[in-house]
Amino acid sequence: MDIITVENLTKKYVTYKRGSGFGEALKGLFVREKIEVTAVDDISFAVKRGSICGLIGPNGAGKSTTIKMLCGTLYPTSGAISSLGMSPYAARERYVRKIGAVFGQRSQLVWDIPPVDSFNMNRAIYGIPHADYRSRLAHLAGLFEIEEVMQKPTRVLSLGERMKCEFIMAMLHNPEIVFLDEPTIGLDILAKTKIREFIRELNASGTTFILTTHDLEDVGQLAEHIIIVNHGKVVFDGATEKLHQYVGEKKIIELTLTNPLNPTILHEMNVRLLQKKSSHEIVIEVDTEKTPIGAFIENLSQKIHFADISIKSLPMEEIIAKIYSD
Repeated sequence: MDIITVENLTKKYVTYKRGSGFGEALKGLFVREKIEVTAVDDISFAVKRGSICGLIGPNGAGKSTTIKMLCGTLYPTSGAISSLGMSPYAARERYVRKIGAVFGQRSQLVWDIPPVDSFNMNRAIYGIPHADYRSRLAHLAGLFEIEEVMQKPTRVLSLGERMKCEFIMAMLHNPEIVFLDEPTIGLDILAKTKIREFIRELNASGTTFILTTHDLEDVGQLAEHIIIVNHGKVVFDGATEKLHQYVGEKKIIELTLTNPLNPTILHEMNVRLLQKKSSHEIVIEVDTEKTPIGAFIENLSQKIHFADISIKSLPMEEIIAKIYSD
């Protein structure tokens, strides 16, 4: 069942062109050339209830504008959004009580007071019953192990500690949908791991997450559905595993050889040399649609003597970069 449906959504902005220098600036006070910018261009997609959806794209692709319209903070120029059975911008007051948001570069916490005081403000704003508030806060603080941290002023917390508190702030009113914009930006590997575990656990309880990020490891580990936007248009919409089908069933194979490489052998085997780390270490790409991996390994072992081998799927970064370029 779909929790969000977007149909023919478009957002256009009007800006003005001005030249450089004093003369052009003075002229701009009286005559300005109007420019219409299409940030989101007639996109349609749906998100299933209880899923984790990755909304990704390069800078300026339109993903942040899309998220803002899904949150109800921006009106679309045309098209329609139905989220939780409501129009986010038309029923904003009722709608925001059912959603949460975590923005990696914007804080909801008050800088000079402890996070626990900010949490209590949210309890009052959302009208959360005291018993529910205490129960949820104890559960969420236990998950993140920040019972002591949340008693300190926000300004003295590390980035990782603050982001954990941001997640708790967004989840206290038990939202049905949570929008995440760069939730792990600037975090170390331990903090990222903890936040990803937190997202998985809450998703398992039924919370739907919409994730927009440049960290493709977040997408690869969390999202089951990916929507890629570029130049304001949807260029991919499907299950995460379908991404690999976009470039075919290719594998990356790293080999440690016992003897220096003879390049003609790779040409005979119809594989592509990606990197030659040294005379005895190479990285190659194999198209398993043309040559099944089992047959390739058998052929490889007959022609090349190697001490070690590693087989990986094509990195998500390369797949998405190809989608962008196409």
